[in-house]
Amino acid sequence: MTRKKRIAAALLLSAALLLTISIIGAPDRLPESEHIARNQVALRLNQIYAEEKAAPEADADASSSTQKDSDMTLVKTPDVFKVKFECTNGDFVVECHRDWAPLGADRFYELVQSAFFDNSSFFRVIPNFVVQFGLAADPAVTAKWKNNRIKDDPVTESNKEGYITFATSGPNSRTTQLFINTGNNQRLDTMGFSPFGKVIEGLDIVKAINSEYSEKPNQGMITKDGNTYLKTNFPNLDYIKKATLIP
Repeated sequence: MTRKKRIAAALLLSAALLLTISIIGAPDRLPESEHIARNQVALRLNQIYAEEKAAPEADADASSSTQKDSDMTLVKTPDVFKVKFECTNGDFVVECHRDWAPLGADRFYELVQSAFFDNSSFFRVIPNFVVQFGLAADPAVTAKWKNNRIKDDPVTESNKEGYITFATSGPNSRTTQLFINTGNNQRLDTMGFSPFGKVIEGLDIVKAINSEYSEKPNQGMITKDGNTYLKTNFPNLDYIKKATLIP
């Protein structure tokens, strides 16, 4: 699918989301806090779509070498596995369950095996909402995965505090970006965000990841320039030093 078609699909999804919000809960029928929360989610999704529009296309060679559905995993994903994240502000451990979201778990296992997350940033940090990551330190690595999408998984677990989920830019669009819920975000369940694991050690470390830049880092620029852009403009970001499978 071309970038123009992806953007058009994203805009349609955004419009549908806003319409759903207005139908399910008009302002006079909802508590003010819930109305604000829903509007914030819609605005954040719109920001993601705008940054996708701004991101450069991968070159022809990279595009032709990627696939819409990944078949790159050479080792079968275990039913349950753990990943340790060694970060600039401390360490935490995620436990993943393939039966929760098999395609998402497979992709995450594949990314960890390939050292994709090493030296990458936590580029969107919103307290009591999410910590987001999954754009590589090297833009050439991000480009290799940009069009290698996986299909959606059914939502079998809720986006509770400490649960990890792939970010999306529309249906069947998951690639490498993820977020860890730092609040109870069950409202994301109905939007198709399917958790595949949870933080079992170091949730306090996750919550302490530097949030001073909030949503200011631009995904299009990270995709284009990687850590060069981030270190120049956002010097105090926290980073993943290494993500590894552990027993």
